[in-house]
Amino acid sequence: MKNWAWVMVALLACGQSALGQKEPQPNIVLFLADDLGWGDLACYGHPLMKTPNLDAFAKQGVRFTQSYSASAVCSPSRSAILTGRTPYRNGVFTWIPEKQEIHLRKTEMALPKLLREAGYTTCHVGKWHLNSHFNQPTQPQPNDHGYDHWLATQNNAAPSHAFPTNFVRNGVLAGKADDYSAPFIVKEAASWLANKRDKNKPFFLAVWSHEPHYPIAAAEKFKALYPGLTDKVQLEHHGCVSQMDFAFGQLMKTLEDMKLAENTVVYFTSDNGPEGDGVTTPGRGSTGGLRGRKRAVYEGGIRVPGLLRWPGKVEAGGVCHIPVIGSDLFTTLCQVGGAKIPSDRVIDGGNLLPAVKGEKVERQRPLYWRCDIAPGQMKIAMRIDDWKIVANEALNRFELYNLATDEKETTDLALQETKEFARMKESLLRLNREIESEGPNWWKNYPPNGANKGKAQGKKKE
Repeated sequence: MKNWAWVMVALLACGQSALGQKEPQPNIVLFLADDLGWGDLACYGHPLMKTPNLDAFAKQGVRFTQSYSASAVCSPSRSAILTGRTPYRNGVFTWIPEKQEIHLRKTEMALPKLLREAGYTTCHVGKWHLNSHFNQPTQPQPNDHGYDHWLATQNNAAPSHAFPTNFVRNGVLAGKADDYSAPFIVKEAASWLANKRDKNKPFFLAVWSHEPHYPIAAAEKFKALYPGLTDKVQLEHHGCVSQMDFAFGQLMKTLEDMKLAENTVVYFTSDNGPEGDGVTTPGRGSTGGLRGRKRAVYEGGIRVPGLLRWPGKVEAGGVCHIPVIGSDLFTTLCQVGGAKIPSDRVIDGGNLLPAVKGEKVERQRPLYWRCDIAPGQMKIAMRIDDWKIVANEALNRFELYNLATDEKETTDLALQETKEFARMKESLLRLNREIESEGPNWWKNYPPNGANKGKAQGKKKE
């Protein structure tokens, strides 16, 4: 990356121009796909997928090759994006069924709230999945976390991505959608940008698509992009990814048409790895050959696409190999937008902008993952530099991998690299104790398979 470009990134992140004048706050768009695997885009090497808009977008900015979600399932990774805190700190430790106490509490300082305090107008469209009492006064809703305008579902689009009927707009049922899910929410975003936002303020826009999470449904025009596929489930999945890509392209076109693109930071990523076994089940996403899938703390369950565009500030065509994680988006976007980061709690995420230059991200704690809903699997992981340790829930069985030489996690080095293993194990045990001691105790009494049964523990109206 050219030195002048990096200087501009650093200066603007601090709110100052090269001449010492205060720069205008950039607009921010955060696009989050659902169950999109690390290998699901053509720009990440998929041999069949048609994703022309995201492929073009990748060339306009930086493509991260070691981008991680903060969890191997959806709700926790979303909570980390909005709080900068690992999910066992912020309480959203698993995916959230209905009629549970788990939710993103008001005591957490969410990104849209902090940006709004810094002068932004805010909007969320798409999947929410950060409470179980959706659109009810018993738990916080999107507006309680700082969104001026919202169109959302509690979890999946229902009955499928095809003309869903379960969207709520600012607390009122929206009725049957006039399009498939991703194009529908992008239309809402475009309408808000054109007609409903305060145009005297910079904006923060979260677009969280349901695609390609199942129940999958793709419009015929997107399935037609794959004439050679005879497996109808695979055809539906690939068409769904292309449908999401089309919606993303429509959003980028809207920014261009409204002359907003030049002063807008856009980040695209996914909430976790692909669903299913990739062969026979409805989830046909690709991990790009990495081990594990959704619900696994191996790389295939947590490594996801990550694309950043910031015209004039981040050089186009870059590829970044520095590890970044979803919780970094909180810290990064707070700093970019001039929002005050809370100092009264641990913030696990760091500012990922130095990674664009090839420098390590400064963070208070190592990269950490935990996913308790996969019976019999290793459930806890931590990464420091190129070393990654994984453990079972009882913390009496461990594996050690060097991702620099073995990103597919094929060779456990715990018995060979005894010094590194001892260092990593000690660090993991210490970090895990700290995290468990901070968050609410919901997870201790929650059904281990995440089923909608039993009663989780914790305060009801935080």
